[in-house]
Amino acid sequence: MIARMWRGWVRTEKADDYVAYIERTGLAGYRETPGNRGAEMWVRDLGDGRSEVTTLSWWDSLDDIRGFAGDDISRAVFYAEDDEYLVDREATVTHHEVVRRVG
Repeated sequence: MIARMWRGWVRTEKADDYVAYIERTGLAGYRETPGNRGAEMWVRDLGDGRSEVTTLSWWDSLDDIRGFAGDDISRAVFYAEDDEYLVDREATVTHHEVVRRVG
């Protein structure tokens, strides 16, 4: 199993709206892609007017991730309205082999 992680930053007052937007776009895209085994989104208020948003998704294989992200799986996937929310973002994602998962 492969874990895929990405981070972005939004203005804290828009964090709830961004979470709802990503639920309709990114997380829905994960669920629609064969080989996806789930996803989570985490939000952390940084106390400076920004909140960090992290998405973590689990995949059966790198080939399954290609079904979602395209050939260059190291590049983050962005959506039409991301610029309205994000004040900063990682352009790349990280992938980790899951060697043990509890639960």
